[in-house]
Amino acid sequence: GRDRPSGAVKWTATRVDLVFGSNAQLRAVAEVYAAADAQAKFVHDFVAAWTKVMNLDRFDTRTTR
Repeated sequence: GRDRPSGAVKWTATRVDLVFGSNAQLRAVAEVYAAADAQAKFVHDFVAAWTKVMNLDRFDTRTTR
């Protein structure tokens, strides 16, 4: 984006950056994790997601019923 009065470049963004601005769901997620106090939440959620994905790829787990 440009500053209208001066015409100087004020912001730059990639296509991916613009997707986060135009998609309401992605923007909401980005805003939650971008908050100043969200580092602990991000780490907790990342570890939970990573563990879930890694366990889904395991063949040695058995569920008991």
